[in-house]
Amino acid sequence: MAKTYDALDDRLIAFIKAQRLFFVATAPLSAEGSVNVSPKGYDSLAVIDARTVAYADLGGSGVETLAHVRENGRVTLMFCAFEGPASILRLYGRGEAVSFDEPGFAAKMALFPSFERARSVITLHIERISDSCGWGVPFLDFKGERDQLRRHVDHRPEAEWRERRYESNATSIDGLPGLVRKPLVP
Repeated sequence: MAKTYDALDDRLIAFIKAQRLFFVATAPLSAEGSVNVSPKGYDSLAVIDARTVAYADLGGSGVETLAHVRENGRVTLMFCAFEGPASILRLYGRGEAVSFDEPGFAAKMALFPSFERARSVITLHIERISDSCGWGVPFLDFKGERDQLRRHVDHRPEAEWRERRYESNATSIDGLPGLVRKPLVP
């Protein structure tokens, strides 16, 4: 039976930290817009306190999450137990994003010392915490992280990586602003 919680306690935090994969769901305000669900791996999530988490948004093929967060802030994170007792945990809340070219980014990135770069850090201010049975989630064996995304990010010189982010992440698939280049201040 599903249960809701007022805050993350030690047991829920331990569950979150034990998961090697979580999912991020967002949507634009427009009814015609696309709902987005993105898988996140690596050690890219940090629990800040009992009502706040953040993750390093390493980038990828699209910029939907960043665009949706900036448009309306709605975010849900979902964690599934692929080993041990069946369980699903969902964190609902309001997100805020800080990208690599914005004030405050370095302080947020300090939460993720194993990463040199990220497109953004998404912080979720949790409004609702709930779990459910997870009986439909299969058992899966973890064999290791794929290294392609880290290689894709880390092998380019910083300036080239930034330029590529601006070019490929300017708008979401629904045309919402994504990563917007800031004007140079003389």
